[in-house]
Amino acid sequence: MILANAFCLFFFLDETLRSLASPSSLQGSELHGWRPQVDCVRANELCAAESNCSSRYRTLRQCLAGRDRNTMLANKECQAALEVLQESPLYDCRCKRGMKKELQCLQIYWSIHLGLTEGEEFYEASPYEPVTSRLSDIFRLASIFSGTGADPVVSAKSNHCLDAAKACNLNDNCKKLRSSYISICNREISPTERCNRRKCHKALRQFFDRVPSEYTYRMLFCSCQDQACAERRRQTILPSCSYEDKEKPNCLDLRSLCRTDHLCRSRLADFHANCRASYRTITSCPADNYQACLGSYAGMIGFDMTPNYVDSNPTGIVVSPWCNCRGSGNMEEECEKFLKDFTENPCLRNAIQAFGNGTDVNMSPKGPTFSATQAPRVEKTPSLPDDLSDSTSLGTSVITTCTSIQEQGLKSNNSKELSMCFTELTTNISPGSKKVIKLYSGSCRARLSTALTALPLLMLTLAL
Repeated sequence: MILANAFCLFFFLDETLRSLASPSSLQGSELHGWRPQVDCVRANELCAAESNCSSRYRTLRQCLAGRDRNTMLANKECQAALEVLQESPLYDCRCKRGMKKELQCLQIYWSIHLGLTEGEEFYEASPYEPVTSRLSDIFRLASIFSGTGADPVVSAKSNHCLDAAKACNLNDNCKKLRSSYISICNREISPTERCNRRKCHKALRQFFDRVPSEYTYRMLFCSCQDQACAERRRQTILPSCSYEDKEKPNCLDLRSLCRTDHLCRSRLADFHANCRASYRTITSCPADNYQACLGSYAGMIGFDMTPNYVDSNPTGIVVSPWCNCRGSGNMEEECEKFLKDFTENPCLRNAIQAFGNGTDVNMSPKGPTFSATQAPRVEKTPSLPDDLSDSTSLGTSVITTCTSIQEQGLKSNNSKELSMCFTELTTNISPGSKKVIKLYSGSCRARLSTALTALPLLMLTLAL
């Protein structure tokens, strides 16, 4: 009898320890969360090497061809294929902006995710990997290349956008690609056709994707004190070719056009993911990351959704795609919401101001905030002649830190919203951290507690 009880005790303890250690005790969704993320090109290769995944992926692509989501999900074979792929690397895969096979990667991503949403979403998830770098990294590199640190009095009187163009000319790659897009975007096709916009857009994409941010950001987000500087900033992308048109289309129509192209759709989704105004953060930007927002903004240049400064106001920063909300009908509210994500976006405005002033939220104990009040607009002046060569004074010191910013104190708030803000900030301090969080420790502890509670009863049985 004693031996039988002892055997039962050891068997119970063995099974308990096995259940605590076994990965099969985790739910499928929990295992799904531990899967390492790969880019979609690599995920496609892994899927192709596995017969079950490969056949299901082909089935899903056939299901998505010419069908809406409801029709697809009504088909049991399509539903089964989707369930299998949700447990494959393809479901979690992402792409890197500017990667060698970016278009192929994005095509694979959208081939799955377009069938997972119900209708057309206002905000789509970004197919790109999260940005972990900060503006402070750009400032550090820019200071190395530009020799910043000039007299503040001289700096305040400088045309920082002109300084940025001069700095670009000192770098062979920047100078080459800038000269290329200027030449293409200024080339008149015929008296009725200002330029070849498609080629102009391609040249602009190459410039912003291949030239380091410490040069492109200085030209695009330079701080200005007068209209001449602000007009140069507005002219950076040669807007008469790349931006403006005879008529402004409706913004929702422009969005629909953009979403027919995988690249444009991805860049727009990335902009919304990184620049969408958040009222849970100090800066109004997701995870207080200015760099992610500015990179996403620059990434849209050279597509149908190309944004630009609406005028040459040196202080009131307003950017917009070339569109309006006329003729929106019963969609006017949605159209206005879409347009305000550009024209009245505190995250984007604060990020541009922060870059122009050489500040970042993590560079000082108190994160800087900016006045949300727009300065009065000034009369738009005629476009200034382009100084295409910027060859004068190339040996001079270039790119200096800019003017001071208005600071606005944060209102004290003891609400739940502030608590949520604190949680988001603390959990996103180190996006690139490799620290492992034991998500399932709670359930393990619960099972261990149950085992220990039962142990005295078994010991009592053994003693009897």
